[in-house]
Amino acid sequence: MPDPIIFHVDVNSAFLSWTASDRMAKGIDKVDLRDLPSAIGGDPKTRHGIITAKSIPAKRYGIVTGEPVSQALRKCPSLILVPGDYSLYARQSQALMDLLRKYAPAVDPFSIDEAFCDMTGTASLYGDPVLFAHKLKDEIRRDLGFTVNVGISSNHLLAKMASDFTKPDRVHTLWPREIPRKMWPLPAADLLFVGESTAQKLKSLGILTIGDLAGTPEDLLVSHFGKHGSQMLAYANGTEPSDLTSRHRKSRGFSNEITISHDLVDREEARLILLSLCETLAARIRLQGDKIRLVGVYYKDSSFVSASRQTRLNRSSSSTQTIYETALSLLHELWDGRPLRLLGVRGSEIDKDSGSYQMDLFDAGKNRKLDQLDAAVDQIRDKFGDSSIRRAVFLGADETDLKKRRSNRSRKKPEDPTEPETPCC
Repeated sequence: MPDPIIFHVDVNSAFLSWTASDRMAKGIDKVDLRDLPSAIGGDPKTRHGIITAKSIPAKRYGIVTGEPVSQALRKCPSLILVPGDYSLYARQSQALMDLLRKYAPAVDPFSIDEAFCDMTGTASLYGDPVLFAHKLKDEIRRDLGFTVNVGISSNHLLAKMASDFTKPDRVHTLWPREIPRKMWPLPAADLLFVGESTAQKLKSLGILTIGDLAGTPEDLLVSHFGKHGSQMLAYANGTEPSDLTSRHRKSRGFSNEITISHDLVDREEARLILLSLCETLAARIRLQGDKIRLVGVYYKDSSFVSASRQTRLNRSSSSTQTIYETALSLLHELWDGRPLRLLGVRGSEIDKDSGSYQMDLFDAGKNRKLDQLDAAVDQIRDKFGDSSIRRAVFLGADETDLKKRRSNRSRKKPEDPTEPETPCC
């Protein structure tokens, strides 16, 4: 049996890259946004919202994904802001997955902009895997107009770690024999699934690098981090984490998530982020002509504790509003206000959209109208761009507005904690 070969293909600054290549192709920009301090997020006119992607030049100013646009502009006043385009992202993601499926026997999307490709046994077809990975990334750049990194190893963990080495447009290997030379010298914070707060705790224990972590006694790690201590030790030694592979194999479906640059504690900000995630998720579902029956929400808090909740819809749906309202209700039930560093939404139990409806006594045509509305919005965005039609709620989502909301809420009577929040649109 041939040795396993796993590729991890990761789009470089996906939302920014997809937007830049599209604008260049349409002649909107003469200079590539990827070569300038630029970012995706918010509204360019009002300069409100959150950063969802940034260019490499913007990264040099300390701009990070998930921070308010107003904060990013203080770091870089000349930052070029471009609104998100959810329908474009869905199309570009689909184009990438279709191209990968031309060559890989098995493609497992890990998120909208990355996928694992099981290339085991393909050497007789494509030759040396490293040389073929270079051809693959070059084809993506030539035919699709954006760049990717390709990480190669014998398992998913190491392939994903490898793809995060020097960027952009690179191919890296991280075979088990290369771990001491390539992975162990890296800061402990660079290890997959090690968050900022965990890295700080490791630092306080004198564990500065992944190599330090790999050589730490397990009982010491468990005493400070619990079960996660054992997991980190396994990751640091290159052992495949079961949750990494099972996450995308357990349930075929759609997911979208964001790692937040700061501790998220404000519910209004969380609602806006969740709505943005649901818009992208729903656009991808509709683009593939699918509907989902199961909606789930998940998060990781600042202590790396994960939690999730899911529920089944009364009927299959691809409606942004339906998915968002369901996800928001789940988040309200799940989240107790602890600081969050990652927030995500997923949809599964996929049905093909046949166009038929199973009406019920309480439907009254609402679901059909929501689907018609989404179809109209998709058509407008597809023709004129995502900024041509935007939700009003996104026009005021900067730090100042959030502070005002907090202040206003503090003057109101305390709400019944058992009373669900009204979904905004």
